[in-house]
Amino acid sequence: MGGSAVVVGGGIGGLAAAIGLRLIGWEVTVVERAPVPADAGAGISLHANGIRALDVLGVGEAVRAAARPQYTGGTRVPGGGRLARMDGTALERELGTPIVGVPRAVLHHLLRAALPSECLLVGTEATSVDHTDAGRVRIPLGDTVLEADLVVAADGVGSRLRGLLFPRHPGPAYSGSTVLRAITEHPVELDTDFELTWGRGAEFGHIAFADGRAEWHAVLNSPPGVRHTDALAELRRRFGTWHDPIPALLDATRPDAVLHHDIHELATPLPAFTAGRIALLGDAAHAMTPNLGQGACQALEDAAVLTAALATEPTVASALARYDAERRPRSQSVARAARKAGRMGQQLTHPLAVAVRNTALRLAPSRVTVRTILRHADWTPPGLG
Repeated sequence: MGGSAVVVGGGIGGLAAAIGLRLIGWEVTVVERAPVPADAGAGISLHANGIRALDVLGVGEAVRAAARPQYTGGTRVPGGGRLARMDGTALERELGTPIVGVPRAVLHHLLRAALPSECLLVGTEATSVDHTDAGRVRIPLGDTVLEADLVVAADGVGSRLRGLLFPRHPGPAYSGSTVLRAITEHPVELDTDFELTWGRGAEFGHIAFADGRAEWHAVLNSPPGVRHTDALAELRRRFGTWHDPIPALLDATRPDAVLHHDIHELATPLPAFTAGRIALLGDAAHAMTPNLGQGACQALEDAAVLTAALATEPTVASALARYDAERRPRSQSVARAARKAGRMGQQLTHPLAVAVRNTALRLAPSRVTVRTILRHADWTPPGLG
């Protein structure tokens, strides 16, 4: 089965879906509203499930070559004491690949490079969709209308298309946390590949990259919309007394490199990921908090499963029914687990609750941490036929 598809959204999930659709013989147009492809977001960790999805789509090798494996690290307290260790070697032994860290800009570039430039339509926003015809979907774009056999709505947490398809859904909800993040301007000497530090209502973490630079993020309990005139100065005030290398990471960052986003999620699960010939994918379908590092991986899973369903099912309708049946339970389960992890991790503020959690983590054997990661990362994509 082949056909034509319009992918709305040129982020990680949308580009991956376009790659998969072209791989199985579909004609694809990616509609991205940004005039220049958006590479914001600093850095990303990809677990085995995301890497396996990329392998099915034919770009896993290129991403591995650009990424840095995460073998060492774990979770600490602000004074530097260790709560838990990450055993990257054990994860690689279990899954065949370690977690890897890569700048989002690099991942976006690699995904775009796997598509012909004529597939990408940038600087154009899809604000509506007409799916009254059971056989075709129409996307108005200014003076033109794109027609397709399939539309993939990968337009992010604030998805306009999701709002049109499910007008009674409340949409994204503020999680209670805000995140500031950046990539250092130059390499920083680090003892670990990946690390999280939990304070009361605050988290600081880093991901080391292959070129020696690092991504860092600071997550804070905060009302939505709070912004600082000098974000870096505020972070130094909040985290300047925390253990090394946190002050060094902040010192290695340009003030204008700091990104600040409130974290929203689909706390109310969608009743379906499809409507007619339209499939919701990535954050448009299941935006989640970042506490498990699974947001992008789940979007990549979506792309791999959608590709496999369209490659092996006899009709678009049966393929989308299979996509919904396979993806909705799993991704919504991961979203619930991420929300729970945030409440027991960064968002925890009561001193007694923090002390109990920290004691439990210190006493838990390292295999418990490995099992927790395996619970979500040990996923195998379906074949393409």
